[in-house]
Amino acid sequence: MSTLHTVALGRTDIRVTPICLGTMTFGEQVNQADAHAILSRSLERGVNFIDTAEMYAVPARAETCGATETIIGEWFAANPGVRQQLVLATKVAGPSRGMPWIRGDNAGLTKAEMVAACEGSLRRLQTEVIDLYQIHWPARNMPTFGALYFDPSKDKPCAGIDEQLDAMQQLVKEGKVRAIGLSNETPYGVHEFVRLADERGLPRVATIQNPYCLTNRAYDNGLDETCHRLGVSLLAYSPLGFGGLTGKYDDSGLHGEHGRLAKFDSMKKQRWARPEALAAAKRYNALAREHGLTPTQLALAFCYRSWRVASTIIGVTSLAQLDECLDAWSVQLSPDLLAAIDAIRWELRDPAQ
Repeated sequence: MSTLHTVALGRTDIRVTPICLGTMTFGEQVNQADAHAILSRSLERGVNFIDTAEMYAVPARAETCGATETIIGEWFAANPGVRQQLVLATKVAGPSRGMPWIRGDNAGLTKAEMVAACEGSLRRLQTEVIDLYQIHWPARNMPTFGALYFDPSKDKPCAGIDEQLDAMQQLVKEGKVRAIGLSNETPYGVHEFVRLADERGLPRVATIQNPYCLTNRAYDNGLDETCHRLGVSLLAYSPLGFGGLTGKYDDSGLHGEHGRLAKFDSMKKQRWARPEALAAAKRYNALAREHGLTPTQLALAFCYRSWRVASTIIGVTSLAQLDECLDAWSVQLSPDLLAAIDAIRWELRDPAQ
């Protein structure tokens, strides 16, 4: 893994490995000691990119809000010099979505809220700068996290994109942020952020962090062209479909398994736990085995080798899982296997969208 190449984030000079360590399990499923071991092993194996968020750990609870950033900050403090070896990404949470403990139910990503959120992340992370600061989900009303349809009747006041960019501009000028990104965004959102930034000389979006995996390729439905033509890099999250694409739920479903979809009741309501999403995952997992691969290898190689993906975010709960995900970098998918993947998608589409 020490020979991993690096890619630029958008049109910036920030270069990252094509695998990123996601950390949302730290502070809930993974304790601090184990999290520090995972962070150290990931760096030893050549990964220079880690991603977190102010609202983590997941599932979100008031008691663990900010815990993941705190764990990472303690690792930086205990290991002088490692911070300088890494590209650090974190996110500011959007409007509440049932998490009033972050900024209250009426928060709308105002400039003041964003600046305060960034400063809080800097304190927890024990660092002076965030390399990539992302908006976790849009302030405006739009369908995301499994919602399929835009409903304009749900619009309510929130900070506009121009105000959010003004906040980012202040953070960049103050040296607290190097580059900015979006998450869970649409083609409209990406275009507006880029258009307003270009028109007003404000920070330009470098990245978008959206789901991308065998059971959710909604990104391929136009957002891929948008980001390609605007020079915005995709950071693919949930490449294993919240565990569905590892095969762990193939036989028992959500019963008797310790994966997060089975362990947490709140997760069972998510798109990844839909019966049709798990059924589709089972089809892809069977395809992997037919071609002499593990389900994990197939799912990760699909993301690792896609021209659409700049860096794939892997989330793990153990060193063994980390090594398995990193070892999958060597897997290549034949044209015939890619065609078989597309044939299943043609039939089943994106059940975890």
